[in-house]
Amino acid sequence: MYYSETKVIMGGLAHVPILIFIVNFVKGKFESIAAKVVEVKKEEVKAEEVNESEVKEEAE
Repeated sequence: MYYSETKVIMGGLAHVPILIFIVNFVKGKFESIAAKVVEVKKEEVKAEEVNESEVKEEAE
């Protein structure tokens, strides 16, 4: 049995949302695994006060 070009294109387009769902599902599984393996550590940034004379000395 032969299918018209229109039916073939419509069938392909009908499967696009299904493929997107599958790809997002697999992507979500890998992201959750990666989140468990990798620990994100936040380091505190310490600010240091500097006098104007020290800045001028470094510039020269």
